[in-house]
Amino acid sequence: MRRRLGAARRWHTEHRRLVRRTLFGLVVGAVVLAGGTVASVSWVRGESDGHLYSEADVPAAPVALVLGTKVDADGTPSPILAARLEIAQRLFERGKVIAILVSGDNMNADYNEPEAMLRWLVDRGVPARKVVLDYAGFDTYDSCARARQIFGVERATVVTQSFHLPRAVALCRRLGIDAQGVGDDSAKQYSRTWRFGSLRENGACLKAALDVLSGREPAHLGRHETGVEDALRDV
Repeated sequence: MRRRLGAARRWHTEHRRLVRRTLFGLVVGAVVLAGGTVASVSWVRGESDGHLYSEADVPAAPVALVLGTKVDADGTPSPILAARLEIAQRLFERGKVIAILVSGDNMNADYNEPEAMLRWLVDRGVPARKVVLDYAGFDTYDSCARARQIFGVERATVVTQSFHLPRAVALCRRLGIDAQGVGDDSAKQYSRTWRFGSLRENGACLKAALDVLSGREPAHLGRHETGVEDALRDV
């Protein structure tokens, strides 16, 4: 009996120690995560400071880089994506960009963001020869890295929603593109989507910082593509 009681006491003692260690580890992890998030948000803001413009005031650049997002089941851009494309269309019409690089997800044959963006722009008068497609822009980091490494973009105006813009511009600039940005605010009417997107930026900034620090390569690279160069020459 005494042996069983002693074993039980030892088990409870070890169990309490394990619980305390686990809780301590969780608290330390949460503190580190919170600190990293705050630092990464600060980095994004500092990197993009002075490079975010209104549509009316943005300087001219050779290329508009439009970042992809959800395409509806019928193959048309979601309202959030259409708002980005409207800005790019107006920048092109006003001569503030010469070519438009649309970068998005084409992970499988049934889902194609770049083709949907191309159709939207062409239907509204942008010549197809001025629209260049990047089918492997699976996230913001990949889109920025591929714009520089695959398409040779050196200077660009990034177009996305305003809550996403600082991170996109910061990544492009850190990855070698002299980037400025124009953000859309019209999509605030979709309040739930806007709130969710704004909230997730904190975590996304931490991921962006880790991607930069690790120097990871995009999911897909490959040979140099001349689409942007061809579009810029065709004046």
